[in-house]
Amino acid sequence: MEKPIVSIIGAPNVGKSTLFNKIVGKKISITEDTPGVTRDRINADASWLNKHFLLVDTGGLDFKDTDVFKVNIKEQVNLALDMSDVIIFLTDGVLGVTPTDREISNFLRKSNKKIVLAINKFDSKQTKENYYDFFELGFDNPILISSEQGTGVGDLLDEVIKGFPSNEEIDDDSDIRVTFIGKPNVGKSLLVNKIIGEERSIVTNMAGTTRDAIDSKFRYKDENYILVDTAGLRKKAKINEAIERYSVIRTLTAIERSNVCVLVIDAKEGVSEQDSKIVGYAHDNNKAIIVAVNKWDLIEKDNTTMKEFEYNIRKRLPFINYAPIVYISALTGQRIINLLDTILIVNNNYNHRIKTGVLNDILNRAVLSTQAPSDKGKRAKLYYGSQVAVRPPTFLLSVNDKKLFHFSYVRYLENQIREYFGFDGVPIIIRLKNRGDN
Repeated sequence: MEKPIVSIIGAPNVGKSTLFNKIVGKKISITEDTPGVTRDRINADASWLNKHFLLVDTGGLDFKDTDVFKVNIKEQVNLALDMSDVIIFLTDGVLGVTPTDREISNFLRKSNKKIVLAINKFDSKQTKENYYDFFELGFDNPILISSEQGTGVGDLLDEVIKGFPSNEEIDDDSDIRVTFIGKPNVGKSLLVNKIIGEERSIVTNMAGTTRDAIDSKFRYKDENYILVDTAGLRKKAKINEAIERYSVIRTLTAIERSNVCVLVIDAKEGVSEQDSKIVGYAHDNNKAIIVAVNKWDLIEKDNTTMKEFEYNIRKRLPFINYAPIVYISALTGQRIINLLDTILIVNNNYNHRIKTGVLNDILNRAVLSTQAPSDKGKRAKLYYGSQVAVRPPTFLLSVNDKKLFHFSYVRYLENQIREYFGFDGVPIIIRLKNRGDN
């Protein structure tokens, strides 16, 4: 079962981003620099009473121009409604009911989605005086909150999560979700259509044709797949349509929901900075990753072409050196079966669990082969390890002092695990715990 999506909608300056940060539990910057990727932070995982959901901040909406609202904002709100399980409609209690609030409520009332009306700035006397005016918007039981102080946010979330699945139900989804990501016009839609054998996505040579993340059911070798065709992510400077910003949200949401992400690269263009940003988001979310080099049939080749292309990919995308590379043609169907087989292998790796005894045999051999580092006469000691999670494979190592374990030695241990079990296409997480710590 998929993780529910909750979107915050409201006019500018009503406190949407403040509420977003309060629910998530930390201040998340609009842009964040990380190795290999700079991205907009418009959504984040959140939880309340052990129920997890994806929270989306729609801070990019501009409601100031009522003419633009009539033409453009309606479509944006409809997109938010379509992608979300619950909408938090946030209003400003000090201002009272505004014309923009009425415009938004008119759209929301016509939907079949759950709408929770929140009135912000509870700590103001004016808000309490305006409270009953908000009933005219047509929603039951408006909830008074202060997104700054956190007052009433618990009551709001109690209402939001009613009917949400438990974490166990979310994790029990047996379908393999495969999300195809990449720049516009690299052939993602054509590739999905070729795999499922029917034209589900619009395919043209115009960049940006696909705006929504489109799900397609597919079965291969007794496994059920959900193939997700996403809108191509453009450079930030080129995202000048407010509606396209929702396409970005939908693409990032599709990545977070997926098991395996397939980065589709145009063989004629090679790896770009935008490819790095897109796949960097999948890597940061610990997704299994495959690189599919499309339009390989259009490349003039010799006996070194593939080797040189792989070298350039590894050089430009060093943080996903675990990802296998498949050279395909979505137009002709070349090596599509190879891609499907690779997806199946990578997904199995993503869910693979190593027995504790076998893992410790590998770790002991690794330590005997290359001694752990020391500092000021004190040597690092590795006592034992266990795998504590899958999707991705996560290992917890009990040690004498975490500070003695340089990241290079932890990387060495990871490589030793990969040498025995491969884990192609899958990130590995290794955590250290001092013996005796809880």
